[in-house]
Amino acid sequence: MEQLIYLIPLFPLISFLIISLSGSRLPKSITTYLAPGSIFVSFVVALLIFAAQISHPQAVTVPLFTWFKVGEFHADFSFLVDALSILFTLVITGVGFLIHVYSTGYMHDEKDYNRYFSYLNLFVFFMLLLVLGDNFLLMFIGWEGVGLCSYLLIGFWFRNSNYASAAKKAFVMNRIGDFGFLLGTILIFGVFGSINYHEVFAQVGNVVVDGKLITWITILLFIGAVGKSAQIPLFTWLPDAMAGPTPVSALIHAATMVTAGIYLVARCSALFSLSTYTMHVIAIIGIATAFLSATIALFQNDIKKVLAYSTVSQLGLIFCALGCGAFSAGVFHVVTHAFFKALLFLGAGSVIHGMSGDQDIRNMGGLRKKMPITFYTFLIATIAISGIPPFAGFFSKDQMLAEIFAVNKIMFVLALLVSLMTVFYMFRLLFLTFYGETRANDIVKNHIHESPKSMTIPLSILAVLSVIGGFIGFPHALGHELHIHHWLDGFLANAVKPNNVEMHLNTELLLMAITLVLIAVVIILARNIFISKKSIPQSDEAAMPLLKEVIYYKYYIDEIYEAIIVKPLNKIAGFLRDYIERSGIDAVVNGIGNSVVNWSQLLRLTQTGGLGFYVGAMVISMIVLLLFLILKL
Repeated sequence: MEQLIYLIPLFPLISFLIISLSGSRLPKSITTYLAPGSIFVSFVVALLIFAAQISHPQAVTVPLFTWFKVGEFHADFSFLVDALSILFTLVITGVGFLIHVYSTGYMHDEKDYNRYFSYLNLFVFFMLLLVLGDNFLLMFIGWEGVGLCSYLLIGFWFRNSNYASAAKKAFVMNRIGDFGFLLGTILIFGVFGSINYHEVFAQVGNVVVDGKLITWITILLFIGAVGKSAQIPLFTWLPDAMAGPTPVSALIHAATMVTAGIYLVARCSALFSLSTYTMHVIAIIGIATAFLSATIALFQNDIKKVLAYSTVSQLGLIFCALGCGAFSAGVFHVVTHAFFKALLFLGAGSVIHGMSGDQDIRNMGGLRKKMPITFYTFLIATIAISGIPPFAGFFSKDQMLAEIFAVNKIMFVLALLVSLMTVFYMFRLLFLTFYGETRANDIVKNHIHESPKSMTIPLSILAVLSVIGGFIGFPHALGHELHIHHWLDGFLANAVKPNNVEMHLNTELLLMAITLVLIAVVIILARNIFISKKSIPQSDEAAMPLLKEVIYYKYYIDEIYEAIIVKPLNKIAGFLRDYIERSGIDAVVNGIGNSVVNWSQLLRLTQTGGLGFYVGAMVISMIVLLLFLILKL
C-alpha cells in the first residue's frame, strides 16, 4: 500500500495543471468538482496508507527516480512513509479538502474563480512534497513552493495595493528564514556527506560529531522554522496575511504552511535533541512569541486579526513544547489545532460573509440567532482552543503543559498564563460577535443570513473533529494510554522527554484541575465584562491608556522594523542608485556610448560625396605613407 504514496501529491498537481492551462475556458462547474475532488482522492489514498501504518508501523522509502548525481552528491526523488509524514499528510489533505469545499461557496462570485483554485491546488501539492520527501532538498523544494503559493494567495486581490504589500512582506520575511534552512542543509551535507534523512539520522547515533557543528546546523534549521512558522522576530508577516481570502487564511494558519516549521523540527528531532543550547533557544523564543502574540490578541478588533495572533501564540506554545523535548505532544497539538483553528477561520469567514464583508467585531453582536450553525460551530471551536474537556484542545494542550512543567517550572507558568489569555480573548471574540444586540447599520443588519450548505457542512465536520479529535491521545492520568504518542515516539529518535523526566500521576491530575478552575474563572470574567456589563471596545484609540495603546498597536514592532531596517536600507539603496549606479556605472557606460557617437559625428564630415575630395584625400594619404616608410628606413 505504501508504494502508492506518489499518488497523493500527484492528484493535486494534475488538477492544478488542468485548471491553470485551461484558464477561463474551463467551466466553473468543472473546477468546483475537480479542485476539491483531487484533494479528496489524495485524502482517501492517505487514509488507506495510514490504516496500513497503524497495523504495521514502519518507515518505508518509495523511490521514483534519481533526480541528479554530481560526484559524491546525489539526490533521489523519493518519498518517505512513516507515522510523522502520514499524520501530517492526513491533516493537509483532510482539512485541505474541507477548505476547498468551503471555498466553492465563499468564492462563488469571484471572477478569478479558476485562478484561485489553481493556486490552492498548487499550494497543497507543494505542502505534500514538503512532508513526504525523504531528503532535505525535496523538503526545500516544497518549502519554497508553499512560500511562492502563499505569496500568490495572500496577494490574490493584488489590485488592492495594501494586499499586494502584505504578499510581498510575507514573501520577503520567509526568504530570510529560507536562507537559514538552505545554509543548514549545506552544512548537513558537509558534515554527514548526505542529505537523505535515513543516512543522516543513522550517523547521529554512530558518529561523534562536534557539538558546535550540531548547534550551528540546528540553529540554521530553526531559523528556517522561525520564518515559516512566524516566530520572533519573523512573525509580523502572518497577521498581515489576512489580506488574502478567508479560506486561504484557514489553509495557511491551520493545516499547511505555518506547521512546516514544526514538521522540520520534529523530523530532525534526532539532531535537535543533541544540542541543549538550541533546545533552550527554541523553548525561549517559543514562549516569548506565545506571550507577546497573546497580549496583542487581547485588544484586536478585527475578527481575523484576533485569530491570526492566536495562531502565532499557539505556534509559540508548540515550539516551547518542542524545545522542552515534548516532540510528540507538539505534533499532537498541531493535529488538534488544525481542526479548531480551521473551524475558527472558516467560521469567521461565514460571519464576514453574513456581515457583507465587515470584519470589525465592534459592529457585530447578536448573530447567534441569525446564524445558528455558524454560532454553534464557532462555540465548539472556542471551547476546544480554550482547552476544556472533552474537546480536542484539552488533550493536546494538557499534554504539552504537563511536559513543559516536568522540564521547566517558569516556562510552565508562562505557558499557563498564555493559555488563560487565549481563553479570555477567544470568549471575548465569541461574546462580542454572537451575543447582545446587533451593532451593525440597518443595511448590513437586514442582510445578515446563514451561509450556504457548501460553507456550513465543512464547518459541521470540523466541529465534530474538534470534539472527538483529542481522543487519539487520551491522557494516561485519566486511565488510558497515549496512543498517538506511542505511535509517534518510534519515529522521533531519542527525543522524548529529555533526561527521562517523568511526572507523578497525582501532580498531573492536580495541574489539570488547577488549570480547569482558572479557565472557568477567566470565562466568568469575560462573560461579566462583555455580556453582563455589555462593554464594547473603544472606537477612539486616542482615549486608550498608554499600555493598552502600545499593545493595541502591536508594540509598534512594524514601525520599529520600518525605522531600523526598511528606511536605512531604502537610504542605502537610494545612495547606491544615485551615486554608484547613475553617477558611476551609468556615467561610464553612457560616456563611452556618447564618445562613440561624437567621434562618429566628426568622421561623418569626411563623407562629402565629392569625387575631387576623395582623390585629394587618397593622394595625401599615399604621400604620408611614403614619408613614413622613408623616415623609418
